[in-house]
Order: sequence, then C-alpha cells, then structure tokens
Amino acid sequence: MNISVEEITSVDKEVTIKATREDLSPKFDKAFKKYRKQIQMPGFRPGNVPLGLIKKRFGEEIEMEEINNYIQEVYEQDIVPEYEPIGETQMTDMSWENDELEVTFKIGAKPDFELTDLEKVEVDKMVHDVDDEEVEEEIERTLERQGNWKQHDGEITEECRVTVDAVTLDEEGSPIEGEKDEDQKLDLRQEAAADFRENLVGKKTGDIVKMEIGEGDETDRFELHVKNVELMEKAELTDAFVKENSNGEAKNTEEFKSYIKSRMQQYYDQSSDDLFRQDVVTALTEAHDFEIPEVMKEQIQNSYVQYLKQQSGGDLPPNFDEEEYKENMSEQAIREAKWMFINEKLQEKFDDIEIKPEDIDEFLAVESARHGVAVDQMKSYYAQNPNQLENLRSTIRENKVFEKLNDVVTINELSKDDFRKKREEQNESK
Repeated sequence: MNISVEEITSVDKEVTIKATREDLSPKFDKAFKKYRKQIQMPGFRPGNVPLGLIKKRFGEEIEMEEINNYIQEVYEQDIVPEYEPIGETQMTDMSWENDELEVTFKIGAKPDFELTDLEKVEVDKMVHDVDDEEVEEEIERTLERQGNWKQHDGEITEECRVTVDAVTLDEEGSPIEGEKDEDQKLDLRQEAAADFRENLVGKKTGDIVKMEIGEGDETDRFELHVKNVELMEKAELTDAFVKENSNGEAKNTEEFKSYIKSRMQQYYDQSSDDLFRQDVVTALTEAHDFEIPEVMKEQIQNSYVQYLKQQSGGDLPPNFDEEEYKENMSEQAIREAKWMFINEKLQEKFDDIEIKPEDIDEFLAVESARHGVAVDQMKSYYAQNPNQLENLRSTIRENKVFEKLNDVVTINELSKDDFRKKREEQNESK
C-alpha cells in the first residue's frame, strides 16, 4: 500500500492511495470465510458451500464491499492522523482494475496565519438612547395599531384610506377591456401612495379621478372610481389598554411610558450588538488574508442550498439554477469559513474564557423565553442530546469572544442617524 500527496494550494491537497490484490488478500480471505458460514445454497449443508462457488457467485460484490471498508480504514487510520483534514473530504476518483486499487481524495488543511493587531481593527457601533419624543411616537403608533378605520363622509385628506376601483386606460384615455382592479385599498399616509395622494386629496366618495404615473413610454394611466373613504380612529389610552398592551407590567400611563421606553431601549441595544457582530466579523475577515480549503467552501455553499430547500418545503423552486446560486454565494461562503478559523484563533488568544454553570442557566432562560418552553424542559432536551449541548457551549464561547472583541477593537461610536447614513453610503458604493 502506498499513499502519496500532491499540494494543490497551501490548504488544498490531493491524496492518492494505491494498493494491490496482495495488500487486500487477507481481507478478502477473511470476508469469504465469514460469508461461507452465512450463505445457504441448495445441495450444501450450511457453512459448507465451496469457496470456489462462493467466489464465482458473489466474489465481485464481496470484494467491492471489502475494498470500500479498506479505503475507509486507511482514511481514518493513516490520512486523518497525518493530515487532519478540514471540511468534508471528497473522493474524486476510484478504480479497481487488473488487481490494482487507486483512490484519490481531495482534502482541506487548516490555514496557517497569525491574528492581526486587534486594536488596529476599527468597527462602527450604533449608540442610541431613546428619548421621550420617540416614546410618545411609539405610543401613538400603538394606539393606531389598536384602532379602527371609520367611515368618513367629507373630503379626502392625507390621513384617509380610500377604496377604489382602478380602471387601466389606453393612450387615448379609453378603458382597456378586462383591465380593472376592484376594491383596491390605498392608505394615503404611506410614502408609496404619494402619487395617489396627490390626485385624490380633496375628492369625495363617488368621484372619478383620472391620473398618470411614470413618464414617456413608461406612463401608466388610470381611472379611479372612489367607492369608500375612511379615517383612522385611534384606541384610547386607558388603564385597561395599558395593562393589556404591557402584559400587566404597567398599570397606568406613566408606567406604560417607562415600559415602552425600556422595550425600545432593549431593541436598540440588541440591534446595536447584532450589527456590531456582523461588522466586526466583516472587519476581521477583511483584515486577514489567507486561503480557505475548497472543500470547506463547497460544504458551506451546499449548506446554503439545503437551507433554501428547507425554506421551500423540501424542493428547490422550478428552474432554480443551483450552480449559479452557489457561485453568487461564493464570497459569503469564504467569509463564513474564514471567520470559523479566526474565531478559533480568538478563543485560543482569549484563554481566560470560561463557561460557568450560570452562563448555561442564563442562556437556557433566554432560549426558553424565546421558544415559549419551560426552562426545565429545555434543560432536559439538552441533557438528552449531547451534540446539541456542545453546540450550546460553542454558542456561549462565541458570545464571550464578541464580548472580548467589544473591549479590544477600536470602536467608532455613531448616532443612530449617522450610523444609518454611513451604512446607506457604503451599500450604494457597493
């Protein structure tokens, strides 16, 4: 038996195993003896079927089974300890001809790199303290969500919701047969309804309004038949409303304002943390230049396809180009793979990270609240699933890595508006 290795890149290797029938004969002989005891054929007592007959009838299948077992053994006993493959190893070729076996694997190797100076890594972070004006606006939105649309008999205003039949017109202004959308509801408060708002404000139920949207060849012409006009009647801010919409945590208006402010602050703080995680991962992957194994990239790309299948009920959409999709997701797959290696290095660097029982309890409390499951039931689930428990510990370790990074990297604190503006400019530049 011979094992040879070809370096494709610094992290990609091609491993070839070669063996002869002489190498495999002991396994073949042992397998034939094993099956001889099991195979029953007419005219022979159990266990006494001639080996020659067994080899003639079942030799090819038995030998192929042993060849596959042999390949697996060599991989696990010789290749894994020596080369420590990363990602899903791919068998790219296998042949068994003229009593000679040749198998080729494509394997990945862990990249060799050093962490950059973390203090020189700059990351923007949104910092926002919710003020009383925002709280009042949120309460107004809450009252509106709990309100009802009421019939309005006067002129249409910018605050109205209008129900119309929309008839498409040709260039001469005549209705196009079959082009009529009935009972279309237009909330004129929304930005998307700006064109309709401009044409409908001041009109009343029963009016017919002609309008155009677009320019030149892209112009669409409509005739709107106003059928109904409504105004929003907001809910009343009462103690009963406050209790219901705070799950009993607030009992009066002032407590409700504090409740809303606390919830809004939690939202912005969580959003800031989530965005920081995304941005610090991007900054760190861009700050480290190293190759990732091709097999690992392909493994991640395939996981994206599997996720799409799950989201689509088990099947990909019709005419879905899987290869094109994977190619489009190539950069994201590379970034994800690079982060795995960087995260591993960070955990080695932050060697004081320790997972305590209270960390697990806190994590499970959050997860149980998020899924609406009792904490004891959540603990029982993880106790019965060791793999999931290890995933839990990995998640906690990664959370602690981000906590460390928050203290180490250079953070540019930006207001909510400045952060959004800069993010929009970055997206436009891409």
